[in-house]
Amino acid sequence: MAEQGSADDYLQDYAQIVAAACATGRKLTREERDVLRGRGERAAEAGLGLRALVRAQLRAANTVLTEVPAASPRHLLASVEEAVDAFSEGHERAQHLAVRQEEAARREFIDDLLYGRSDLGRLAQRAERFGLLLSHGYAVAVAQGPEPYEDGYPVTRGIENALVARFGDRRILLTTKDGRLICVAPGDQGDVLAYFAKQAYAATDGGRVAVGRSHPGAGGVVHSYEEALNALDLADRLDLDSPVLHAADLLVYPVLTRDRQAMADLVHSTLGPLHQARGGAQPLLDTLTAYFDTGCVAAEAARRLSLSVRAMTYRLDRIHRLTGADPGDPVHRYTLQTAVVGARLLGWPEQDL
Repeated sequence: MAEQGSADDYLQDYAQIVAAACATGRKLTREERDVLRGRGERAAEAGLGLRALVRAQLRAANTVLTEVPAASPRHLLASVEEAVDAFSEGHERAQHLAVRQEEAARREFIDDLLYGRSDLGRLAQRAERFGLLLSHGYAVAVAQGPEPYEDGYPVTRGIENALVARFGDRRILLTTKDGRLICVAPGDQGDVLAYFAKQAYAATDGGRVAVGRSHPGAGGVVHSYEEALNALDLADRLDLDSPVLHAADLLVYPVLTRDRQAMADLVHSTLGPLHQARGGAQPLLDTLTAYFDTGCVAAEAARRLSLSVRAMTYRLDRIHRLTGADPGDPVHRYTLQTAVVGARLLGWPEQDL
């Protein structure tokens, strides 16, 4: 940014340009307008506000009355209007360019922050410009709604305004990425992310929010962001109905799928015989899912599946006969439940293992 100076420093020849135009009532020439646009651009780059500049232009225009006594008020006003318009156009053009450059820098920083594609030391320095101190621990919450989020959308602005009104400057970064709304907040301020989750859920009329764990440093933001994304993916695959998911509560699932081949073998060997049932494996897999999700209460599981208790009991017995594992037996139950979770994570039986 150029050295600021005063508004009058950017109005050299302004009175002369206006006087020359209003003396004969002509319009400003293209060259004169270009000069004024250039002065407006330089004033904006120096950080001068448009209100102060317009006041300075009006003061300069007053001198025209003494320099050109014969100038009519109508010609003077017309010339001043053209001059202010040209000067303001240059000022606004510079402002818009500065905003676009700032937005581009912010987007580049966010991409580097969330994907760890920059030197961590340099990233930490850049983060301070956007209000983050990456030497501290940060956690990331990711909101996903029926419609994609984008910067500037009313929903996005509404959530941002709510956060600012509630917490002010707490070193919070709110942004969008891939149609999701992302909140980066200090890891020891869980109230910020909890409030963000509440606002995002309400604003999207049924969206879902995942919160990663707090991790220190620039790399910690990436780690927390990936945890939140993985939690959203798990929620889709497991059909979890909770509107707010915490990665810390879902750590068992990545452990279960760390050895994908072993999990696939378990699903195939334990649940594979369900293919022999009339209608295929899916109805009986849904039966097991509802049974385990309700704490192995057959009556509640039957209600969830819109079945009679008798039909539910029949299905559980059919599973026992096909697989050799009794869902009601505590010894068998763990194997069956783990296999059911694995099937949901791996997309079985739709996807062949």
